[in-house]
Amino acid sequence: MPYVFSFATRYVVKGAAQIRDRSNRGMDLFQISLLFGVYSLATMAMELPFGGLADTIGRKPVFLAAVIASLISLALFLSTSEFHVLALSFAFIGFGRALRSGTLDAWFVETFKALAPNVDVQPALAKAQWANAMGLAVGAILGDLLPDLIGSMAERLGVSAYDVPFAASLAVMLGVFVFTHDFILEETRPLNNDALKQGFATAPSAVKDADLLALKHPALSVLLAALALFLMATNPVEVFWPTHAKPMLEEGFANTTIGILTAAYFFSIAFGASMSPRISRIFRRRHAMTLAAVFVCMAGVKIALSLQGSIVGFATVFILYSVLLGASETPASSVLHGCVEDRQRSTMLSLRSLIQQLGAALGLVFAGALAEVYSTPTAWVAGAVLLVGAVALMGTLAKRLASAVD
Repeated sequence: MPYVFSFATRYVVKGAAQIRDRSNRGMDLFQISLLFGVYSLATMAMELPFGGLADTIGRKPVFLAAVIASLISLALFLSTSEFHVLALSFAFIGFGRALRSGTLDAWFVETFKALAPNVDVQPALAKAQWANAMGLAVGAILGDLLPDLIGSMAERLGVSAYDVPFAASLAVMLGVFVFTHDFILEETRPLNNDALKQGFATAPSAVKDADLLALKHPALSVLLAALALFLMATNPVEVFWPTHAKPMLEEGFANTTIGILTAAYFFSIAFGASMSPRISRIFRRRHAMTLAAVFVCMAGVKIALSLQGSIVGFATVFILYSVLLGASETPASSVLHGCVEDRQRSTMLSLRSLIQQLGAALGLVFAGALAEVYSTPTAWVAGAVLLVGAVALMGTLAKRLASAVD
């Protein structure tokens, strides 16, 4: 339960105010894209080394360092509108993401397996995923509400109305730090200058071992390839749907409706996560088969989404798509955790995150080019083809896992 709380609160008080605030600071779209580029480069560069560090010195201290990095990024963001300082802020966001990846997740799985060694971890992972999505949903709502509720008060104090959600996020992150420090319990490991030096020195070997495991382990290599295709197919929907849906809306209510749909998106993901253990039971907890079935449904729903011309039809199919998206997360995590040992768990989770980020970036470039030449629905249909490829890989994975059991 402490893990679920900490997982959820990390995402509270974010949302639509973010892009508007960056524009409000005098930045054009090119500068905004550069900031996100800084974030992505920082994350991908440090993802695996920090995962190796978490496997070496412990998950809790690395997660607390991630919270500190996030606090620094928020403080820098709130303190200035200078581009170079904001770029530094986004670099710290990337460092925080890289530090955080695979920390409490690994701690939770290891603690669960120690307490219940013969129990399927997937239902517990589903609760954590539910908490994650609920935090994002609440954040999406508060990110829109706070500037409207107390933005005028902030402006009288000489602060932008869109700084309010970030100030609230900073307060929440402080709470996460205190809560994690006091309530997340981990076996104490030496943590001094020598331990840190040793941790950084052994991190490269931990990364190398995890990479070799991913290449040599048939199930892991197939799973990671399928997840890369999955993110290539799904990330363009997450990025492009607001611009695709907005022309369907009346101008006076467009922003409000987009905000409602954003919250519905995350609530639907939370619902899908809560349903994933029941879906897995239908397939007798054969998680690869569960993923294959979910991917097939997502491919069909993605094509249906591209055919919608009214906001009612679009919203209905989009919510169904989001439920399936939520249902897909924990079966994949269950397969991964079943293939790795504790000493490599954080590094492998970081490797998974890195591969998914690369897949998402490639998918976005590919879909963006198609959307520019043809249309957004065409790009989404092409993404459905990638999902079919992921289904084929999951079928192969299911056979390999079944033969391993036999």
